[in-house]
Amino acid sequence: MAKILTKDERPSFPKRAVITGGMPYGNKKLHFGHIGGVFIFADVYARFLKNRIGAANVIFVSGTDCYGSPIVESYRKLCEDGYTGSIVDFVATNNASQKATLKAFSVEPSIFEGSAIGRAGEIHAEYSLEFIRMMYEHGKLEKLSTKQFFDETAGVFLNGRQVTGRCPVVGCNSEKAYADECDLGHSFLPKDLINPISTLTGKTPVMREVSNWYYKLPEDMDVLREYVGGMKGKARPVVVKTVSEFLEPPVIFVMNDYREGYEAVKDSLPPHEEIVDPKKSSFTIKFEKLTDREAAEEVLSAKNIRFRTGKTLVPFRLTGNSDWGLPAPILEPGEEPSTVYVWPESLWAPISFTKAYLESIGADKDDWKKFWCSHDAKVYQFIGQDNIYFYSVAEPGMFMAYNGAEARLPVEDELQIPEFAANHHILFLDKKASSSGKVKPPLADELLDFYTVDQLRMHFISLGLAMRSVSFQPKPFNPDAKETDSDPVTKEGFLLNNVLNRICRTALYEVQKCSGGVYPIGEVSTEVKEEAEQAILQYERFMHRLEFHQVSYVLDSFIRFLSKVQSKGKTASDKGDDAARKQWLIDSLYGIRVSLSLLHPIVPDSCELVREHFKLPDNIYNWDNIFDSLADTYGVNEFTPIPIEPRFDFFKKHPSQL
Repeated sequence: MAKILTKDERPSFPKRAVITGGMPYGNKKLHFGHIGGVFIFADVYARFLKNRIGAANVIFVSGTDCYGSPIVESYRKLCEDGYTGSIVDFVATNNASQKATLKAFSVEPSIFEGSAIGRAGEIHAEYSLEFIRMMYEHGKLEKLSTKQFFDETAGVFLNGRQVTGRCPVVGCNSEKAYADECDLGHSFLPKDLINPISTLTGKTPVMREVSNWYYKLPEDMDVLREYVGGMKGKARPVVVKTVSEFLEPPVIFVMNDYREGYEAVKDSLPPHEEIVDPKKSSFTIKFEKLTDREAAEEVLSAKNIRFRTGKTLVPFRLTGNSDWGLPAPILEPGEEPSTVYVWPESLWAPISFTKAYLESIGADKDDWKKFWCSHDAKVYQFIGQDNIYFYSVAEPGMFMAYNGAEARLPVEDELQIPEFAANHHILFLDKKASSSGKVKPPLADELLDFYTVDQLRMHFISLGLAMRSVSFQPKPFNPDAKETDSDPVTKEGFLLNNVLNRICRTALYEVQKCSGGVYPIGEVSTEVKEEAEQAILQYERFMHRLEFHQVSYVLDSFIRFLSKVQSKGKTASDKGDDAARKQWLIDSLYGIRVSLSLLHPIVPDSCELVREHFKLPDNIYNWDNIFDSLADTYGVNEFTPIPIEPRFDFFKKHPSQL
């Protein structure tokens, strides 16, 4: 039994908020994972906060990630097939497609532009220069000469996605790794990639020296550990676990078969601690500094001693030599021009988009600080599990480096660290699907051929992705599904298609039949009032915790309760009890109003259809009077709804399901 909540236990919300929905790459349309794993959650929370703290106080930003090697590689292949547009045309076309898909799913960011498109792109270019300069002035950058993959046959340096191999991070089984990251979100130094292959020629590339600017991320390990300590018990466990793994000392794992070789060179290695576990097939060499580990790697490699590296903080690359990228600032005299590496600029891009949005509505774009630099505000970043390292390790570090030379948690008027709502993997038919992998996910738009937006939005938020990876099992896409099998995707929609539909229809039919089309307003029964109050408080608590699957349980319980109340009242009314009829109509409308207030962030369009037919005020979603009855709030004693035809549906099924 759920705990009985009281109004004095209500959670507090920020005065202002920014919601981010990640940034899909500009080389593709949106697939189901973009929509069902990130964007619907971000949109639901943005709509809830607009109702809860005021629409003017909430900005929902996202956009197309226009730069980076995936875009360059896709564009190169497209041109080989005869495409004649520019790369800007290419990303702009995909941005328009992504924007249309979001609209089709009732996802409505305040702004959805692109990092290389229009005014938003200009602002992003300006802010990128500022951001990097601030980090440099605070002493947080270093220029490192590192080895980059070079294809001798093609005669070019290779960008991140033009090199594939196996991930070198211990415990990772990914066979889909690129120059410095794998498809499971692990980051590593390019020289550690196992069995690299050039995608341009199929040849093994060589390593050549190249200099770039890096953020000295390992130097801020202590403050990042402090930050993670404050996250425990507040952030999702997957975020705390993933971030903590990268805050371990640098280590090397050497196979036991190479023990003799290690013994021969160990005295020439930098200071280290040897850790042996008899149960394991390898032993561990732990170092205090990353540079010591790198020196040890050189020695071991020269002696052909097999090893793998553990997760730890490595310098975070800020610049590169790609022809397609934002111009990087010239930080030192005589420096060659370079471009900004894509991952860092995509992390501060939401700030750029916030500026662009504020400018677009005539506000001072410097007002972005009220949303990003105040303890009264909060930024909620909705991301996938694969991107936790970048958003929850590199981004907090960079934000603190932007704030000042001292490594410490932010104070007022400095860039604050966002709250990261990371979802686990959303699988497709029990397999991890990706557009670059063997299992191809369906495009988001394809789902709309079989399901309504309401059904999909209800289904995705109920999956419990905050807790675990869950498989998306749409029957029309499942070759193993039998004709007699139920469709898991329509399960949650049944609550709306059948139960709430019936509640709304029955109430209106009764008014049309027995009350001359006038809906009575009056004192709500104690039972319904108390049940509604608990539903509101439970819902609010779970929204505050970003526990969306729990929200769906609250809605299910409350709406089914209303169905029982209405059924009892309708039975009494049919027996000629006019007082009972009036009471269940009053109770039903109150329950419908509460249901609409709670459902509006999830299925906004259908809620509007109900509201308009009942002729309820357009501010019923506002939480200022969430507990009050309609009579208390609006000082009225009746409404005159719009009549409906028999079998009218407020929450529709898809035509294919009829």
